[in-house]
Amino acid sequence: MGERSIAGFARKVHSGEGRPYVERMTATPAFLDSNRPDVPDIVVPRAVLPFHLPGRPVRGRLIRLGPLADALLTRHDNHPTVTGLSGQALALAAALASALKFRGSFSLQAKGDGPVPMLLADCTEAGALRGYARANAERLTTLLAVEPEPPAAALLGGGYLAFTVDQGDDKERHQGIVAIEGESLADMALHYFETSEQLQCSVRLACWRGEHGWRAGALILERIAGEGGIDPELDAAAQDESWRNANALAQTLTDAELLDDGLASEDLLYRLFGLEGVAAQRYRALAYGCRCSRQRLSNILEGFSGDDLDHMSVDGDIIMTCEFCNLDFRFDRSEVRGQDGPAASGSADGASA
Repeated sequence: MGERSIAGFARKVHSGEGRPYVERMTATPAFLDSNRPDVPDIVVPRAVLPFHLPGRPVRGRLIRLGPLADALLTRHDNHPTVTGLSGQALALAAALASALKFRGSFSLQAKGDGPVPMLLADCTEAGALRGYARANAERLTTLLAVEPEPPAAALLGGGYLAFTVDQGDDKERHQGIVAIEGESLADMALHYFETSEQLQCSVRLACWRGEHGWRAGALILERIAGEGGIDPELDAAAQDESWRNANALAQTLTDAELLDDGLASEDLLYRLFGLEGVAAQRYRALAYGCRCSRQRLSNILEGFSGDDLDHMSVDGDIIMTCEFCNLDFRFDRSEVRGQDGPAASGSADGASA
């Protein structure tokens, strides 16, 4: 039956051997087992620092994932080029989610026809962050042979970029979609804001692997619309000049500064915007945020027919893999009922009775 993605999960026909993470089956029935698997329990209390330039039409957010980036990115054995792109997506999702008032999840999804056809990151209102990138190994190898350090445009190819706010089944989802335009992921995000939101922004993203593992970060500037909080003595021309100055100062930021664990975020903001004046607000935390559980995946399995479940079964087991944390969940076929009623009984290899 091969591989087929379902809302962030993949169900695979294999025995589970050779997988890096395999969740043990427990005596608790799957539909009752809401416990999280043994994944990293990491919280970065000072990951998001909102700020503004007093009297100026500029506000922003500084995002620094610290060790959380390494915990999220090393769940997948991707090429470093793909891992770097995924890290940038995580930082961007955190930066955009932290600017919104919502309950639920904010997601960034890029879907293209390139060697990396799927890039996804999402963040909840509480800062639970997760993501993954899916790569075609053969096409990626071909690209890297020609272009050792390809930009995001070459990795993703042609397609679309979507931003979605999902606040649950009882509320309407809000989604914006644009064609992939630009060389970098930051350029693609700017294209979205310019065409869909008519919002002036500056986006800086970085991700690399250093001495202490992977690190990822973002600096986002937004031009404030209207007169709220802006010095009344600043006319339109002066406001334009303030925005240009802030962007010029932001361009002096280096990747090394953005990803330096030893440089406090307040100090970095002062280094960038101290001459203009900068006011930092309250920090917000980010955390390892995969929300998979046996209960959740069991509910997905119960939506399939008995025939589909039999096709998924190998040696009496069905294995579902969470794409986000790369964890295999093993289910006994005889305990999964499916839409056709009671699960097939009989042979231990999962064949229908």
